[in-house]
Amino acid sequence: MKKLKNPTEKIIEGIFLILGLITVGFVLLITVYLIISGIPAIREIGLFDFLFGKTWDYSKNLYGILPFILTSIYGTAGAIILGVPVGFLTAVYLAKIASPRVKFFMETAVSLLAGIPSVVYGLVGMIVLVPAVMKTFDLPDGSSLFAAIIVLAVMILPSIIKVSITALEAVPKEYEDASLALGATPVETYFRVSVPAAKSGIAAAVVLGVGRAIGEAMAIIMVSGNAPNMPELFGSVRFLTTAVASEMNYATDGSLQQQALFSVALVLFLFIMLINAALNFFLKREKEG
Repeated sequence: MKKLKNPTEKIIEGIFLILGLITVGFVLLITVYLIISGIPAIREIGLFDFLFGKTWDYSKNLYGILPFILTSIYGTAGAIILGVPVGFLTAVYLAKIASPRVKFFMETAVSLLAGIPSVVYGLVGMIVLVPAVMKTFDLPDGSSLFAAIIVLAVMILPSIIKVSITALEAVPKEYEDASLALGATPVETYFRVSVPAAKSGIAAAVVLGVGRAIGEAMAIIMVSGNAPNMPELFGSVRFLTTAVASEMNYATDGSLQQQALFSVALVLFLFIMLINAALNFFLKREKEG
């Protein structure tokens, strides 16, 4: 027999439903706005020339964003390669090995790291990291893709560590007790039992890190050089996000430049959506398998 709901529960469910619909509505609104604003420039420039053109020069009406796309891919991949192992191993240590005092201290530090504004990361990177890169590698300018990767790797650490810790601590203790009872060492148990059991949560942490790395603009614009060049590890580069942030404020209303910047934002939006959809698809398939 179906249990009848009291009026209070119905009201609360209605409120939650409305809030959920509002969230979906905002996503749809942003999607429609970017499509409407970005399509005209792509139609005028040409999809192939826009996506695969190597030159961005608004004074000559040349709007090719291939350097921005490749830079965003390389920068995000580099940040993930550097940040994920550090964040993952830190999470395992804090969740399973560290003493309560060390865990409290380090989790507090990670929380503080998460609360630092992006502009502060960029400022520290510009004052400390950029000169260090220039001096270490004997470069004329340390503002580069390499510096941007380092900053992004540091910025994604809090998301990866905190979510991974939550996932690891949610693993039932019985799993670890059974492994230890069979003769496995604690370290073997953590990496062969706890980590596989928490892989969905750890993967979600990586997804959050990818989203943070792709969407960052303010810190990157201060350490990357912000030049529309094809990506080189120690060369000045421009990301998709920094392309929009650096030119939108002085682009003439209704001009092709402004429309092209909306098109860049549309490409960035679709890029993030595709990455999240792909990661969620593989996670779901692996979970079902």
